[in-house]
Amino acid sequence: MAYGVLLAQFPGVTIPDWLRPALAGGLAGIILFGENTPDIETTRRVVAEFQDAARDAGEPTLIVASDEEGGDVTRIQHVGGSSLPGNAALGDVDDPELTRRCAEAYGKLLAYAGLTLTIAPCLDVASEPLNPVIGVRSFGADPDLVARHGGAFAAGLRACGVRSCGKHFPGHGATRTDSHLALPVLDVPLGLLASRDEAPFACGVDSVMTAHVVVPSLGPDPATLSAWSTEHIRALGIEGPIVTDALGMRAVADLYEMGEAAVRALEAGADLLCLDSPTGRDPRADFEAAVAGIEAAVDSGRLSADALRASHARNLALTGTTPPAEPLHEILEALDAVGREAATRAVRTSGFVRCDPPVVVADLRHRVSVAAGAAPPALAEVLERRGALARLVRGPLEAIDAPERVVAVVREPRADDSEAEALALLLAARPDTVVVHTGLAAAAPDAARIVYAHGAGRANAEAVADLLLQVEPARRAAVRTASASSARAPSPS
Repeated sequence: MAYGVLLAQFPGVTIPDWLRPALAGGLAGIILFGENTPDIETTRRVVAEFQDAARDAGEPTLIVASDEEGGDVTRIQHVGGSSLPGNAALGDVDDPELTRRCAEAYGKLLAYAGLTLTIAPCLDVASEPLNPVIGVRSFGADPDLVARHGGAFAAGLRACGVRSCGKHFPGHGATRTDSHLALPVLDVPLGLLASRDEAPFACGVDSVMTAHVVVPSLGPDPATLSAWSTEHIRALGIEGPIVTDALGMRAVADLYEMGEAAVRALEAGADLLCLDSPTGRDPRADFEAAVAGIEAAVDSGRLSADALRASHARNLALTGTTPPAEPLHEILEALDAVGREAATRAVRTSGFVRCDPPVVVADLRHRVSVAAGAAPPALAEVLERRGALARLVRGPLEAIDAPERVVAVVREPRADDSEAEALALLLAARPDTVVVHTGLAAAAPDAARIVYAHGAGRANAEAVADLLLQVEPARRAAVRTASASSARAPSPS
């Protein structure tokens, strides 16, 4: 009975023996992270093995989920970088039809890989520019814009049979604490919470993910473990499953052990429990603790068996998809094309940013986004593939004496003192440095020559490289297509 409300994680690219009994016993689904998705064809094989195991046991198809937002947060394209520039870029362009086309092209790739659910779109309103975990994952600071593009993104996914999950209810955008690391507090009037943070979730998503965020006037526990979150979600007219954010994140794990957290989330009205990434935690121990806690709570009367069955029935709406008819190379080509369009339309500049190659790229980013993982040196990689990179350095001192033009890559210099100091040192010594800001434009530093990339992924980097090198519009498609093709990890034969 506990299995029907669990979204299990696992290590590697094979079914672990300890998870097979759950597959035979009605497991709701699995969630894929980077270590499960080294390339698209491997991901497709892994998913097929899980689905076959469930069917052989006479169970309905599984939910297969992943964090697939595009841009900085991707799992199945994490090796070469996402073909999409991410939500901040789409919100900056503010063309909902473009957003829908991006999501539909992305949805075809997800459906090809076998995913039935993507934990996206991110519906957090970026009202705090210095937020350490949301940033460019948000469409923007205006609730209506976020709702407009969130609805378009969900519609594009739905056209491919992939379900959406809006996150992180009631909104994580106004905080300065990352819930992966600690418990954020959103201390705002309830009227503002409703009109600014909660309102975008009524945009037509198929399910909603609750956040590990405390609203003091509504209680001491995070929304994930509080019944008010379910009440507010249903009041918005949302009838789909309620999914928790990962229960292994420290915002919850520092308060309760896994079994107790699982029970409290179900008591609060959650339908589907996301356990966590296997990186840094023991996936088997987490899974077994959640199962034991739920079963004990049913035996004691703390949880209702009927309520668990009702949640399982709701969760079935997130299963099943039909693989697209197109071959993988056509899906990727179409996805790259719409991603190129979006990234090119989004990138902005101030001052003279043209650079004669080769250039030195000074990557000054220090802090790692836990949600996205370590930021890859995407711009340096793109420039290197184009023969325009002199070298990549990780600090300002190595770049100061370079004879070539210097391009500094930053993400959050207004929030990270070490990044700010490094940038100030470089600009003082080399005022002709071109700054490429990969975070929210509202949090960008003051610089005479700056490019607003709206993200750190491959698609963003390609658009930035076009501007730096002044690639003519007629040549951009050919240059980017060749660069994107060489960036893809080879599929196994």
